Amino acid sequence: MLQCTAVTEAPLSDVLTALVTMDGGPDDPSSVLASNHHLLCELGEHDTRTEHAALLSPAEVPHRPALWFFWTGGGAERLHRVVTVPWCPAVLRTFATDSVLQCAFFDRHTAPHSWTVTDPLGDLIAGPVTSGDITDDPRERPQP
Repeated sequence: MLQCTAVTEAPLSDVLTALVTMDGGPDDPSSVLASNHHLLCELGEHDTRTEHAALLSPAEVPHRPALWFFWTGGGAERLHRVVTVPWCPAVLRTFATDSVLQCAFFDRHTAPHSWTVTDPLGDLIAGPVTSGDITDDPRERPQP
């Protein structure tokens, strides 16, 4: 499934306040966002009733709730919230390699899980894949 293409501008005051007050948050909250920072929805394509979601900051301690930005609508009609949410507990197990890949989304997100969402724009920017770039080991992929 392709990644959602919704983009929104981060309301810096709300986001920085959430980062500063986040339990286990980053040491330097101001380094997380630039002054003109825009957020891209990380979920797979979804309907208009589903909130868009972008990860702002994982907790410094693994498996602690992460700070997410949720929004619906756009422009003057945009509604948003900034909240810490636990990670999705789903895992993808590959018995042949004895590897485990944890979902990189928040708990109770809409289907599908992160390992089935592809970002064609990111792939385009990264350039062509060479045989040395490919790994079948999910443990070498980014983890929350």
